[in-house]
Amino acid sequence: MALTLESAARLLDRHGLLREIIRGDVWTLDPHDIKGFDEPFSAITYDTRKVEPGTFLCCKGRFKAEYLQGIDERGLAAYVSENDFSDATQAPGLIVDDVRKAMALLSAEFYGRPQDQLKVVGITGTKGKTTTAYLTQAMLNGCSGGKCALFSSVDNCLDGHTYVESDLTTPESMDAFRMMREAVDNGMEYLVMEVSSQAYKVDRVFGLTFDVAAFLNISPDHISPIEHPTFEDYLHCKRQIVKNCRALVLGADCARADLIRQDARHASVPVTTFALGGDSTADVMAAPANDDHSRFSIVIDGTSIGELSLTLDGDFNYANAAAAVAIARAAGFDFGSAQAKDALREMEPVRIAGRMEHFKDTRSNTIAIVDYAHNYASVTALLDYVDQRYGSEKPEITLITGSAGNKAYDRRAEIVHAAQDRIDHLVLTFEDTDDEPVEQVCADMNDSVTNPQLDVKTILDRAEAVETTVSHDRKDPEHLHIILIIGKGNERWFKDHGKHIPYEGDDRIVERVFRLK
Repeated sequence: MALTLESAARLLDRHGLLREIIRGDVWTLDPHDIKGFDEPFSAITYDTRKVEPGTFLCCKGRFKAEYLQGIDERGLAAYVSENDFSDATQAPGLIVDDVRKAMALLSAEFYGRPQDQLKVVGITGTKGKTTTAYLTQAMLNGCSGGKCALFSSVDNCLDGHTYVESDLTTPESMDAFRMMREAVDNGMEYLVMEVSSQAYKVDRVFGLTFDVAAFLNISPDHISPIEHPTFEDYLHCKRQIVKNCRALVLGADCARADLIRQDARHASVPVTTFALGGDSTADVMAAPANDDHSRFSIVIDGTSIGELSLTLDGDFNYANAAAAVAIARAAGFDFGSAQAKDALREMEPVRIAGRMEHFKDTRSNTIAIVDYAHNYASVTALLDYVDQRYGSEKPEITLITGSAGNKAYDRRAEIVHAAQDRIDHLVLTFEDTDDEPVEQVCADMNDSVTNPQLDVKTILDRAEAVETTVSHDRKDPEHLHIILIIGKGNERWFKDHGKHIPYEGDDRIVERVFRLK
């Protein structure tokens, strides 16, 4: 059914959001009092620059009346807002208590509720969301004949095979429902999406019920005045996914797992657990199948269903693979069938640019690893991998890192504390910022160092930081050197003062420097 002023008003009223409808001197709760109440909107947007005849505008964020200058001449049909803008436009306004919640509901309705035509998987957690999302998409593509879409912090995929760089971990609600509609029109039957804590904080997934949700893990992150004021608030936002799903996949070793299980019981949501083999027990397990941990056995309810050898290195990625299997199982796939077992192999070739990418220098015994690690948990996991894979060779380890400006202040000390007793050199460098000087970020990290034996340098230019480290390592070509370059992955930009500044990329810098004579 097409979205009209009447159907929009009824929808908002049903959810307790509508205050009144205002057009000039007319203030009403009855849309029939407004001329054109039954005319379908031709477009929906939150960007005034995209308004054309018949457009319905969502005035979200710090919206100002001045943004509406000349909007009537361009054909604005109606708007939804927390404020009355009748002095700036003749278009009727649906005045609501919460415009972000309203936008989510209205967008879903405008695009024909595409979520009802998809089996939607939502994945949350502090670390591993992106990798698990890619592995899950590969698994579901294998089970469904390539009919799984993906929303991730790296790429969006709306046809099962074409990947386009994304802007947000979880898209704005309007963009998400628009892309869902495109995915449905492309014949997709499944959608896997990352769900950030901010997605619930600012209602990007309001009104969306996931067929399967995965809660991978939780540790302090994103704590800052512009994100989450406390860890409790961060966890609370993450936990909202539990009461907004039909089935939950939970990391057996997840912190606060008991609380999350209580959430599931209160919402009558069934739980499937996953874990990495060891002391844990879970419904789905990934256990090493050889001494160097390059193959893992996948076990469901105590029975092995096959082995995996992932392109993505690290035990933690096999935990992500176990989560993907648990998700597929919760989505209804029978791993007793040959088709589902064959789908395991679809995960093996998955690569994600900027995640655990290895590079070997031809002029020295130096290995560089580029990764998105950016907090205590992910840096610890990365160093665990280095120790497990290379520890017997006693490598000299250099960590090149920065931390985001203006947010997640806790990360600065956490990165240092996770690494300082396990590395030989720490090089502090440029990272995304807003208006906070990067020198201040590096100084904060430097002040967090308590190991007097650690060699610490600040080299603000990331390319120079890599070049300097490689030059140092080449002076001792026989000894194994490991360079860990974290935080940016394959991103081709820096965020600086609200703008994206072109950047060569950590991976390309390493490739270039390793080619230099």
